Amino acid sequence: MIELYGIKKEYSGRCVLDIESLKFTKSKRYALLGANGSGKSTLIKILAGTVKPSEGSIHSGLTGKKAIGYLPQKPYGFSFSVLRNVMMAIDDNPDRKLIAEAAIKSVGMEALIKSDASKLSGGETQRIAFARIISISRELLILDEPTSAADLRGIDLLEAVLLDYCGKHNCTVVFATHSPAQAMRLADEVIFLQNGKIIEQGEVKQVLNNPENEEVRVFLNHWRL
Repeated sequence: MIELYGIKKEYSGRCVLDIESLKFTKSKRYALLGANGSGKSTLIKILAGTVKPSEGSIHSGLTGKKAIGYLPQKPYGFSFSVLRNVMMAIDDNPDRKLIAEAAIKSVGMEALIKSDASKLSGGETQRIAFARIISISRELLILDEPTSAADLRGIDLLEAVLLDYCGKHNCTVVFATHSPAQAMRLADEVIFLQNGKIIEQGEVKQVLNNPENEEVRVFLNHWRL
C-alpha cells in the first residue's frame, strides 16, 4: 500500500529520521513506539504529506484527495460550530448533516454540537478532529498520539470507535503512541524508533512480550513499573 525507500529528514544539518525501507500493508494497524525525539512524529508527518523528506522516495497506491485522514498531535477546531467543523469533511452528500451528527455522537460530543469548536478544551478538540476524519470512508488513517489529551474514559471511547471504524472500512492505520498498552490493544504490528532509526519491528505480541533489542526491553520495562 505504502512503501518508503531511503527516507531521511534533516533539520539544520541534524538527521532526525533515517529509514532504509518500510512497508505498510493494506488493512493492517501499525503502532509507532519510542521515546520523545525518536522520530515518530516526523515519520507521521512525512506519511501525511505535511513534511517532505530530505532524501528518499514514497510509493503509494492511494487514490483520491480524501483517501487519507490525518490527526496531528495538536489538532484544531475552526471558529464555527462543532457540527460545521465535521460537515466540512463531507462533500456532495445530501445526508452530510446526519452523517456528521452520527460521527459527533460516536465520540461523545453530541452535547456540544452547536458550540464554537475554537473554544473547546484540548480533549474536546481532539474528539472533534477525530470525528471529522472518520465521517467518511478512508483508505488510510494517520494518527499522531490520538488520545494524548483524553482522560481514561475518553481513551476507551476513541479506541473503541477506531476499531469499529477499521472493521467497517477495512482501512490501514498508522499511529504514534507512547503507550505499549495502547499498542497492544490497537495494533497488529509495532515499529520501534530510536534516534530516527527503526530498531525493532514485528507482530505486536511478539515484540512487546519478547523484544530482541536491548533498548526496546529497557523502554518496555520502564512502562511495566
